[in-house]
Parts: sequence; C-alpha cells; structure tokens
Amino acid sequence: MSDAVITVKNLNKTFGKTAAVEHLSFTVKADTCFGFLGPNGAGKTTVMKILYGKTVRDNNENCSVDVFGYDPADNELAIKSLSGVVQQEDNLDDELNVIENLTLYAKLYGLDRKTANKRIEYLLDFLELSAKSKSRIKELSGGNKRRLVIARALLNNPKLLILDEPTTGLDPQIRHLIWDKLYYLKKLGTTILLTTHYMEEAFQICDEVLIMNKGREIMCDNPQNLLKKHVEQFVLEVNSPELLIAPDKEELLKEIRIEKAEQTTRIYSNDNEKLKALAAKLEGSQYYLRQANLEDVFLRATGRRLDEKQ
Repeated sequence: MSDAVITVKNLNKTFGKTAAVEHLSFTVKADTCFGFLGPNGAGKTTVMKILYGKTVRDNNENCSVDVFGYDPADNELAIKSLSGVVQQEDNLDDELNVIENLTLYAKLYGLDRKTANKRIEYLLDFLELSAKSKSRIKELSGGNKRRLVIARALLNNPKLLILDEPTTGLDPQIRHLIWDKLYYLKKLGTTILLTTHYMEEAFQICDEVLIMNKGREIMCDNPQNLLKKHVEQFVLEVNSPELLIAPDKEELLKEIRIEKAEQTTRIYSNDNEKLKALAAKLEGSQYYLRQANLEDVFLRATGRRLDEKQ
C-alpha cells in the first residue's frame, strides 16, 4: 500500500465549552479516498478545516498534524497550494458565467492565460460542462453548479482534493457521474478526503472510512471490513412489528438479533434462509429483505441516524 500522506495524532478542537473534536488520530494513504461519516455536529467538517488551515486546532503537547510534510498551523499556504477544496456551499459568483468563474480562480492560483485556458477547457470536458461554458450561474441546475465547484477545485491540479458533502441534494444520475470522476482522479494519483451522509457513496468511493460521533472516533476501517466485523450479512425490515407476535414465528425469531425503532423493526442474521422463511409468513407490502450496509453498522454503533442533529 502507499505511504501515509496525512497523519493526525491526538487532535482536539473546542469552541467555547463545546468539544468539537476529541483525541482523534488517523492516517490517510496516497492515491486513496478517506471518508468521514457521522451525524451533523460530529466534527467532520471541523477536521477538514483544520487539515487545510481554515480552523486552528487546540494547542496540546501530544497533538501533531502532518499534511504532505507540512503542519497546517505553520504552513497553511503550502498545504492550500497542494489542495483543492469543495465546501458544502457552492459560493460561486452569480454575476459571472461558467468560464469567467473558472478564469477568476485561475488567476488566484497564478496560472498564466495559456495554461489556464487549456486547464479550463479540459475540466469543462472532464465534468461534462462544455455546453454550459457561457451560461451564467443563475441559469445552472444544482448538479451543474456542484460540478463547476469541483472543476474550480481542480484548477491547480491538486495532490489533495477535499470534498465536504459534494453530492448532497443531487439526483442519482449526477451523483453517479461525480463518483465516476472521483474514481478516475484516484487513478491519476489524487488523494481524496470526503465527508458524506450517503452510505452508498462512502461504500463505493472510500478505501477507508472513519465513523465519528460527538468529535470522537467510533470505528475506522475499509467499508468491507466494517460490514464483516460489525453487522450480520442480511436484514429483514418489518414495518408492522405486531405481525411478528405470533406462535408460528417464535421458532424463527430465535438466535437472531432484533433492533426496534418507532415504526420499523430490523431483524439481523447471517442465515438468509431463516429470514426468507420469516418473510414468507408476512404480507408482502410490510417487509423488505436486503443485504446489510454501512448505515446498519452506524446504527448499531451509535443508535442514531446520520442526519440526526446533536
């Protein structure tokens, strides 16, 4: 595997009396995608901002942050020169068109006109925005705006691409298009940091996932290992839990794990045949049999959904 290009040890950040990040340690290897998962307020965005120097971490002796050999507390500009950042907000200039937005940022990166024009042409084609090159920002759809922000973050050909919830609110077609582009960037040698609320997104793109809650690490591993280690293979979701209370289901409910929520009961097992047998005794519109996913891992670890506010 590649060597670590980001190393964080014992990271802490407080805002007043609130601990946003506590004793967080992790490493990110080159040419991989490292994902942060957690509910709103878990500290994901704070960690991102610390890494590229927008937020200053707490000063404690045992803490160290290394990003491509630089400490963001001392070498913020050096890290930013190697990075492209896609924040949660699009923050595009509404008065300019697509090319003008990119040209403006190319000047901020210090690119000469010839290099900038060539890079802009490539990125518009790469993110399938060439047909919108003269469109004003107000005329763009949400998906087009998001792709434009990603194009802007790639202008300086960064070694590190930081994406804070890049596909929130986008339709599946645009989301999958962005995933395809991220796969390709990894192959080209770009290291990617990603925060997301989409479990499928994390599973598809990330080589390693760190699940956070209240600023602390809950677990960290590649997505496949998280599933193997922390949750059974199959899940039967029952929307009318009262249907499970019957003599003919008692034997089938033995030696399986049951999680109850307000409206849904989830029954977990590595024995898919047992779940199928149980499902056969339920009405078709009131259950859903599926494979377990990262959301099941998260729910087991925290007992709450990813979009729940703290």
